[in-house]
Amino acid sequence: MHELSETADTIADRFTRWCEAVVARLPFGLDRVVPPTFLGFALINSFTFGVDLVLLTLLHGWFGLPVWLSVTVAYVCAFGLSFVLNRTFNFHSHAPVGRQAAVYVVVVVINYLSFILGVGSGLTALGMEYHLSRLLAGGCEAVYMYSAMRWIVFRRTVQPEPRLRPERQSH
Repeated sequence: MHELSETADTIADRFTRWCEAVVARLPFGLDRVVPPTFLGFALINSFTFGVDLVLLTLLHGWFGLPVWLSVTVAYVCAFGLSFVLNRTFNFHSHAPVGRQAAVYVVVVVINYLSFILGVGSGLTALGMEYHLSRLLAGGCEAVYMYSAMRWIVFRRTVQPEPRLRPERQSH
């Protein structure tokens, strides 16, 4: 029989424990350097990047929309999904979603302008096949996005210890 103080084992908890177990088995001391959230980010964002590429292919390759529009729509869908999955499964954030979403939008806009439009569309305009240019831009954005999500969007704040009120001395 379960005690009331126990919490339910969620899918997010199991995902985190699995990432921790995999990272703990990394060779060459990498277990001390690679945080489990990095593996979680890599898994989640590999999935959402796949969603991005499928949507890009559908929108541009099948429906003939312009590359810039196809990339934009696919990007917005994939990054919305990434936010929800990383917040829930990887960073286990319980902070107010509104502020995090606002910060995330700023991070994503910077990412979009620099890496997606800058690198991705720039390479396509120079003649590189659009899937390959998107893959190269994706590598750049992965480093930026993990850093921003870990240390800015979903940063963990240390709660200060409650101050004890000094006892009044009577004279």
